[in-house]
Amino acid sequence: MDFTFTEEQQAAVEAAKAVFGGVAPDGVPSPAITAGAVADDFDRALWTRLADADLLSLLLAEEYGGAGLDAIALCLVLREAAKVLARVPLLESSAAAVAVQAYGGEELKAELLARAGRGEVVLTVAANGRTGHDPAELAVTARRDGAAWVLDGVQTAVPWAENADFTVVPAHTRDGRTVLALVPRVHEGVVLGEQISTTGERLGELRLESARITARDVIDADGAWEWLRELLATGTCALALGLGERVLAMTSAYTGKREQFGFPVATFQAVAVQAADRYIDLRAMEATLWQAAWRISTGAGGALPASGDVAVAKIWASEGVRRVVQTAQHLHGGFGADVDYPLHRYHAWAKQLELALGPAAAHEEALGDLLAAHPLG
Repeated sequence: MDFTFTEEQQAAVEAAKAVFGGVAPDGVPSPAITAGAVADDFDRALWTRLADADLLSLLLAEEYGGAGLDAIALCLVLREAAKVLARVPLLESSAAAVAVQAYGGEELKAELLARAGRGEVVLTVAANGRTGHDPAELAVTARRDGAAWVLDGVQTAVPWAENADFTVVPAHTRDGRTVLALVPRVHEGVVLGEQISTTGERLGELRLESARITARDVIDADGAWEWLRELLATGTCALALGLGERVLAMTSAYTGKREQFGFPVATFQAVAVQAADRYIDLRAMEATLWQAAWRISTGAGGALPASGDVAVAKIWASEGVRRVVQTAQHLHGGFGADVDYPLHRYHAWAKQLELALGPAAAHEEALGDLLAAHPLG
């Protein structure tokens, strides 16, 4: 088997490194020194550079101005984005756009996709449900009313909701199906309440009060939400991996220079063992990430559904990113809490990713249910 990335995927990584190379993590707004939201908008200048580098259209087909690549390529780019704490809705907008491409109607695709690939339209996804603990598709109801759908319910902690043009909202129908509605930011029956994430970025509480959405803007296809949800989860694992890799590199550089008793602290056994444990975490996060991304990209079969591989990736990412930043803070000592040093920003972003992924125990339970339903051997 060939586990190397394709030339096209590697080219996407190089393009991402070129764009993100101009981002200074110590210039990212810090929640530790900013009251309330750290900014009113995401990094629009960086968004434009991503569009100019064709990184917003990475997964779109050529007819929409895209490169026609897959989830692996997206995860490779997200990995680079997390290393510099890029303040852009790259995951949400890319995932929503490719879901429209895979499951949406022709009119919707023609209207939306090319503009999304150019960065002219920004998309996000409401994936956290009413409380952050319940399934997102159960938080909103959808019913047909003539040529429109009527939505009622609440979605919490919607990333970039205050700035995105459309939010993809999963909603359940009376017969138990899930549809995806593209809800405009400004629309009758749509109310946004501000929430603040652990990173200090603005989130939105999205309230839908008999909001009428035209049938063209509703995706009523089996499996659309499940596929989008798994892509979002896998992309979040890629963000966790990239962040963890940068934090461990920072820790290695610091402990290699910091001396105690005349020796670099990196030479002390206790320090080296902790760093080695975190390196093992990152390699496990990487292996499980690419397995999940490969299953999503190829639709390849396996002993378990692709959701099993996604669950394993989420287990490692949720636990791993927390352990990496905690060890980094410990090995940096008081220097790690200095607001003039970027580590505290990485810690806040890691905590937000951990919360977004959810507790490992929940994913272990889901994996157990899958194993019970699909006995191995």
